[in-house]
Amino acid sequence: MFKRLTIAFALMLSGAAACHGQIVALGASSSAGFGVGVSSSFPAQLERILRKSGRPMSVSNAGVSGDTTGGMLARLPSAVPKGTRIVILQIAGNDAMKRMSLVDAQANRAEIRRQLHARGIRTIEADGYVASALRAGLRQPDGIHMTAEGHRRVAEQIAALIR
Repeated sequence: MFKRLTIAFALMLSGAAACHGQIVALGASSSAGFGVGVSSSFPAQLERILRKSGRPMSVSNAGVSGDTTGGMLARLPSAVPKGTRIVILQIAGNDAMKRMSLVDAQANRAEIRRQLHARGIRTIEADGYVASALRAGLRQPDGIHMTAEGHRRVAEQIAALIR
């Protein structure tokens, strides 16, 4: 009986040691999966890619369509919980569309990065990957948002950066 309990306890501990890392995709409509749905968004596809490759990580989607850097900064404490190891930051152009000054937008972006760095959280910038998918023609008819294939491409590119 003692041996079975010891083995069961060891298995529980090994499962806890293999506990998956937390990743948060913080962003706007491209993170949220606008037009393709949450299950086809790059955060959801990224989680599937990581798990399929044996990296048991959880990717939370903290994308809010129409959000700005100010909104992301304001919700940073609740959107990025304790234990988060990586934040994928996807800011895009909502600040400019809402006529926020470039200086304020840059200050918000810098403060988001500063707060994440102070918490020991690695940041991956996704805007370049999203722009690349859009330039490749993987865009919805609105010309602004990616298709599901664009989201898949972004997820693959980001997955390659995660150890």
